[in-house]
Amino acid sequence: MGGWAIAVHGGAGVDPNLPQQRQEEAKQLLTRCLNLGISAFRSNLPAIDVVELVVRELETDPLFNSGRGSALTAKGTVEMEASIMDGCGRRCGAVSGVTTVKNPVSLARLVMERSPHSYLAFSGAEEFARQQGVEVVDNEYFITEENVGMLKLAKEANTIVFDYRIPALGLETCSAVVESPIQMNGLPISVYAPETVGCVVVDSKGRCAAATSTGGLMNKMTGRIGDSPLIGAGTYACNLCGVSCTGEGEAIIRGTLAREVAAVMEYKGLGLQEAVDFVVKERLDEGKAGLIAVSSKGEVACGFNTTGMFRGFATEDGFMEVGIWD
Repeated sequence: MGGWAIAVHGGAGVDPNLPQQRQEEAKQLLTRCLNLGISAFRSNLPAIDVVELVVRELETDPLFNSGRGSALTAKGTVEMEASIMDGCGRRCGAVSGVTTVKNPVSLARLVMERSPHSYLAFSGAEEFARQQGVEVVDNEYFITEENVGMLKLAKEANTIVFDYRIPALGLETCSAVVESPIQMNGLPISVYAPETVGCVVVDSKGRCAAATSTGGLMNKMTGRIGDSPLIGAGTYACNLCGVSCTGEGEAIIRGTLAREVAAVMEYKGLGLQEAVDFVVKERLDEGKAGLIAVSSKGEVACGFNTTGMFRGFATEDGFMEVGIWD
């Protein structure tokens, strides 16, 4: 075994004009999450515990689009989704349409461990959360002033907006606005910059795990479900690797992106980074996305076809890196 390893992301598709202060805040949060994971490994926590711990930290901080700070629906509410997967036995749990659960990733784990199911959504997920005694808060807890302003811009532009942190001076000032709008399921959108969060780890025993959490799209239709809670699309873990995706959810779903990484490793015999590169190049069908991955050998990898991706890596041999751009 190659020892433990951890990778974390805060979304792919970064606005090139993102203020330097925001970039530094993002790097600090990613570094804090890596250090949290490193401490957990040194305390001999298993992989599944580490991914939950790190994603909970990301959900609690409002910087990225998960938990507190989640993107708002067209009705101005928050509907969150998350998934978690243990590569040992490919156990998994997922939730969607969560509106009061403070840490959706922990509810997803409870679905995996304490229910006969793999996926619960909306009122069923909320009822299960109360049965399990998880911490709940009013929906207003998740809503930030910045998100309210971004929703207003999205409604004025009559579009779905991915990045709730694009400078609120007006969509015309954002360099992510392009002359030929990106298509989502054949329909044009004018801004692309998702900020889902995720973590993948392998522990010192070679056990892989992955978790992903998001608030979805700004100004999304209520009831919309993206790739993040879908096992094999936004999240996947097995005996070979752990993968968490971020980006255009509809494209990630069509390409079953996370599972594809494991599949080409298994069936084509590709290494981890080769598999990631292949999947990003061949399986997105002009969609925009990114992903992080670890292997059971202790390797880390990432790939994206967007302007940038918030990501960080650390391994037992002392390697540590945090980045945004290519």
